[in-house]
Amino acid sequence: MSMPFSDEDIYTAVKNHLPSVSEYVKGHGGNIKLLGVKDGKVYIQLTGACHGCSMSLMTTKMVVEKRLRELIHPNLEVINVDFGQENTLPEDLYTEEEKREEKPKGGLLNKIKKIF
Repeated sequence: MSMPFSDEDIYTAVKNHLPSVSEYVKGHGGNIKLLGVKDGKVYIQLTGACHGCSMSLMTTKMVVEKRLRELIHPNLEVINVDFGQENTLPEDLYTEEEKREEKPKGGLLNKIKKIF
Protein backbone atom coordinates (compact mmCIF):
# COMPACT_ATOMS: atom_id res chain seq x y z
CA MET A 1 0.00 0.00 0.00
CA SER A 2 1.37 3.40 -0.89
CA MET A 3 1.66 6.15 1.64
CA PRO A 4 -0.99 8.93 1.47
CA PHE A 5 1.63 11.54 2.45
CA SER A 6 4.57 13.06 0.61
CA ASP A 7 8.09 12.28 1.74
CA GLU A 8 8.36 15.88 2.94
CA ASP A 9 5.20 15.49 5.07
CA ILE A 10 6.50 12.26 6.59
CA TYR A 11 9.94 13.78 7.24
CA THR A 12 8.35 16.74 9.06
CA ALA A 13 6.07 14.49 11.13
CA VAL A 14 8.93 12.15 12.10
CA LYS A 15 11.17 15.09 12.99
CA ASN A 16 8.43 16.52 15.25
CA HIS A 17 7.79 13.19 17.01
CA LEU A 18 11.41 12.03 17.24
CA PRO A 19 12.17 13.62 20.65
CA SER A 20 9.42 11.62 22.37
CA VAL A 21 10.15 8.45 20.38
CA SER A 22 13.86 8.57 21.22
CA GLU A 23 13.35 8.62 25.01
CA TYR A 24 13.76 4.82 25.24
CA VAL A 25 16.94 4.90 23.14
CA LYS A 26 18.37 7.78 25.20
CA GLY A 27 17.74 5.74 28.35
CA HIS A 28 20.17 3.17 26.95
CA GLY A 29 22.90 5.69 26.09
CA GLY A 30 21.94 6.20 22.45
CA ASN A 31 20.06 8.54 20.18
CA ILE A 32 18.24 8.52 16.85
CA LYS A 33 19.41 10.52 13.86
CA LEU A 34 16.84 11.11 11.11
CA LEU A 35 18.65 10.63 7.79
CA GLY A 36 15.72 11.12 5.41
CA VAL A 37 12.60 9.67 3.78
CA LYS A 38 12.13 7.93 0.44
CA ASP A 39 8.84 6.48 -0.85
CA GLY A 40 7.32 6.49 2.62
CA LYS A 41 10.28 4.70 4.19
CA VAL A 42 12.01 6.49 7.06
CA TYR A 43 15.78 6.09 7.23
CA ILE A 44 17.37 6.54 10.64
CA GLN A 45 20.69 5.84 12.29
CA LEU A 46 20.96 4.73 15.89
CA THR A 47 23.91 6.51 17.46
CA GLY A 48 25.83 6.42 20.73
CA ALA A 49 25.72 3.14 22.65
CA CYS A 50 22.96 1.88 20.31
CA HIS A 51 25.08 2.17 17.15
CA GLY A 52 26.06 -1.33 16.10
CA CYS A 53 24.34 -2.94 19.09
CA SER A 54 23.09 -6.47 18.50
CA MET A 55 19.62 -5.32 19.59
CA SER A 56 19.48 -2.37 17.13
CA LEU A 57 17.13 -4.19 14.71
CA MET A 58 14.77 -5.02 17.57
CA THR A 59 14.92 -1.43 18.84
CA THR A 60 14.25 -0.08 15.35
CA LYS A 61 11.21 -2.29 14.72
CA MET A 62 9.70 -2.78 18.19
CA VAL A 63 10.31 0.71 19.58
CA VAL A 64 10.90 3.31 16.87
CA GLU A 65 8.79 1.90 14.03
CA LYS A 66 5.97 0.78 16.33
CA ARG A 67 5.67 4.22 17.94
CA LEU A 68 5.94 6.17 14.66
CA ARG A 69 3.24 3.94 13.15
CA GLU A 70 0.98 4.83 16.07
CA LEU A 71 1.71 8.54 15.69
CA ILE A 72 1.87 8.97 11.88
CA HIS A 73 0.61 6.04 9.78
CA PRO A 74 0.23 2.26 10.36
CA ASN A 75 2.13 1.35 7.17
CA LEU A 76 5.21 3.45 7.92
CA GLU A 77 8.47 1.53 7.56
CA VAL A 78 11.59 2.50 9.52
CA ILE A 79 15.02 1.35 8.37
CA ASN A 80 18.11 1.67 10.54
CA VAL A 81 21.10 2.43 8.33
CA ASP A 82 24.17 1.05 10.03
CA PHE A 83 26.78 2.06 7.47
CA GLY A 84 28.86 -0.92 6.40
CA GLN A 85 25.96 -3.37 6.81
CA GLU A 86 23.07 -4.42 4.57
CA ASN A 87 20.88 -1.29 4.83
CA THR A 88 22.06 1.61 2.69
CA LEU A 89 20.57 4.99 1.84
CA PRO A 90 18.79 5.54 -1.48
CA GLU A 91 20.47 8.16 -3.66
CA ASP A 92 17.52 10.58 -3.95
CA LEU A 93 16.46 10.59 -0.31
CA TYR A 94 14.34 13.53 0.93
CA THR A 95 16.18 15.44 3.66
CA GLU A 96 15.75 18.79 5.35
CA GLU A 97 18.81 20.05 3.42
CA GLU A 98 16.83 19.54 0.21
CA LYS A 99 14.03 21.67 1.65
CA ARG A 100 16.45 24.45 2.57
CA GLU A 101 17.98 24.51 -0.93
CA GLU A 102 14.56 25.16 -2.48
CA LYS A 103 14.06 28.40 -0.54
CA PRO A 104 15.14 31.59 -2.29
CA LYS A 105 18.31 33.13 -0.91
CA GLY A 106 18.08 36.31 1.13
CA GLY A 107 14.52 36.00 2.37
CA LEU A 108 13.37 38.64 4.83
CA LEU A 109 16.58 40.68 4.69
CA ASN A 110 16.23 41.26 0.93
CA LYS A 111 12.57 42.25 1.35
CA ILE A 112 13.55 44.83 3.99
CA LYS A 113 16.30 46.22 1.76
CA LYS A 114 13.80 46.68 -1.09
CA ILE A 115 11.53 48.73 1.16
CA PHE A 116 14.30 51.19 2.02
